[in-house]
Amino acid sequence: MGMSGMKSGDKRIAGFSVPTTLAEINVTPLVDVMLVLLIVFMISAPLMQQGVTVDLPKANAGSLTETPDQIILTIDRAKQVSIADHTIKAGTLLQKLEAIVAAKPGIEVAIQADHGVAYGFVAQVMAEVKKAGINRVGLVTAPADPNSRL
Repeated sequence: MGMSGMKSGDKRIAGFSVPTTLAEINVTPLVDVMLVLLIVFMISAPLMQQGVTVDLPKANAGSLTETPDQIILTIDRAKQVSIADHTIKAGTLLQKLEAIVAAKPGIEVAIQADHGVAYGFVAQVMAEVKKAGINRVGLVTAPADPNSRL
């Protein structure tokens, strides 16, 4: 029983070699995998954001400050109403808004309406918002060219 067959981690007990366990974890591959996953998520996260495309009217108005108790109500060119990127079925807007007011009584609404939507339809939506008990309503516009005049 020579020493030629022994490995570096083996111990010799009473003439027999007994293998011992190596209790070290190699973390380099783990760190490599985590860095690759981090890069994948950093690249793909902005691509996963979805939204409603709205061509906002242009106006020279002061900017509104966004508050936590504010919801964005969007009206697209096809007169489709959505709240926080969730499309609302026709005729259910009042019930949805009333449920929101019941949960948060001091809620504010900012309406983003496409400039191609008729004023009458926007007025109807604003009436539904008021009927639900929301008194603070604002219209969102895009900044206009400072050289343009009405």
